[in-house]
Amino acid sequence: MKTPRQDLNFTEEEINMLFGSMAAEDEKIDRLKEYYFKGTTHDKITANLPLRILVGHKGVGKSAIFKIARSEDEKRGVLPILIRPDDIAELGKDTSDVLQTIRNWKNGLLVIIALKTLESIGIKEETSIIKKSLKNTGGIISFITQTLSPLSDKIDLKPTQKQIISAFLTNSKIDIYIDDLDRGWQNRKEDIHRISALLNAVRDLSNENEGLYFKIALRSDVYYLVRTSDESTDKIENNVIWHKWTNHEILAMLIKRIETFYGRNFDEKKALSQEQRHIATFLDNVFEKNFTLYGRWENVPMYRVLMSMVRKRPRDLVMLCTLAARNANDHNMKKIGTLNLKSIFEEYSQGRIQDTINEFQSELKEIQRLLFSMKPTKKEYDEGRGYTFTTSELKSKLSNIISQGSVK
Repeated sequence: MKTPRQDLNFTEEEINMLFGSMAAEDEKIDRLKEYYFKGTTHDKITANLPLRILVGHKGVGKSAIFKIARSEDEKRGVLPILIRPDDIAELGKDTSDVLQTIRNWKNGLLVIIALKTLESIGIKEETSIIKKSLKNTGGIISFITQTLSPLSDKIDLKPTQKQIISAFLTNSKIDIYIDDLDRGWQNRKEDIHRISALLNAVRDLSNENEGLYFKIALRSDVYYLVRTSDESTDKIENNVIWHKWTNHEILAMLIKRIETFYGRNFDEKKALSQEQRHIATFLDNVFEKNFTLYGRWENVPMYRVLMSMVRKRPRDLVMLCTLAARNANDHNMKKIGTLNLKSIFEEYSQGRIQDTINEFQSELKEIQRLLFSMKPTKKEYDEGRGYTFTTSELKSKLSNIISQGSVK
């Protein structure tokens, strides 16, 4: 049990411990386990099936699911392998011949899996030797089994190395996690064909090699482009798991981070069964209760302000809270208040607009013009309207924008 904390100072270390890192891969595993919010997506991804494809918008926590899943693999005696973009940077670059690209992916992935498995127990092997051995031993599982079996009785191995060997020889199973594939994504035809070939390759490998279980994370716009450009992807559609959040889950997730920061237990299932206004009292140690400035949010509960700003994405919430907490630190405040949030709204909002443009420009080329054309006119601003719309007002606004140039 942690020592209970008193007043907050909102130092950088404290902010990080309180709200978490922007990216799960940067978070310490012990802290991530404390505040991790395990929803139904987690169980679907970790199901004992050979291929799982996790799809979701940027910032919804795909990497967090993978990091926790790998930790659970290690605990229950399954060998997890993480493959990052730099590991596969040279694979499938030539997309002129689809079948050859798929074959290159399959051969390259087998070598990487073998190399990473051996590296996990401290064995460095030449790629050329791995390639030759894979051909001569009848498959990757056989190759790894034959390589690790003689090592199981060695006394100079570390306990972790012995554990890895024992786990594999017992289960003959490897969970392969491929994450961050959108890193460097440029929406070129060759990028789309490359990812498409990868998905076909892992489907083949999981069918051909009993014991290989692939879990791949894809950003929603990347998956959409691949899905609509390759007719063969209908064969993997039943393996796709979409990761989404409700505002209620986002609020409960924030509360769990705060409560575990203070060293207290938090029942997330119970919280999800209660109304937001009831569980929002858990925020009172960190936030002012109500938003106190005039306008549409005048005297509105603080949780409603937070939830309206985060697009149902945990990373947005972490960014919003982090910026506000830094502003509170600048003014020596012990709670995040209305003025702290107001001070960072412009910076936060500009960042989210740019995120939206970056994420969806491949699907809607005119998205930047569309977004900036939605801002109020001078007349609308002077009359205090323009940020919220009735259905008829929204249709009128969009019609005016489209009349100045098509949006497709």
